[in-house]
Amino acid sequence: MIDYEINGTVNADEVVELYRDSGLPRPTDDEERIGRMLAGSNLVVTAREDGRLVGISRSITDGAWSTYLADLAVASSHQKAGVGRKLVELTKEAAGEESMVLLLSVPAAMEYYPKIGMERLDNAFIIWREK
Repeated sequence: MIDYEINGTVNADEVVELYRDSGLPRPTDDEERIGRMLAGSNLVVTAREDGRLVGISRSITDGAWSTYLADLAVASSHQKAGVGRKLVELTKEAAGEESMVLLLSVPAAMEYYPKIGMERLDNAFIIWREK
């Protein structure tokens, strides 16, 4: 059974392990940076099975207008089992009905998000990180 929790305790080392396993391209060689990413997030939804982190949705939200879903990662052993969909559902619920949920997708997941009800848009702009 998968246990979902909003803003529960999560450690950088277990997130690094999950990101590596899921294939999500993040700076997994820099655990301190992952820790800062977690600390700067005010909406984190986790999925655990027998205490093991098997999924995470990490977001930044104002709770009134917009929620940026920065990371969605699911353990390879739990992909295609509805865990990602549930994490996004709970993220939207927690963000509230006044807030949109938006994200930047990694290329490998571009076909996934429409399958779970997200709309593809063409009106985004970015200034890329330097590091």
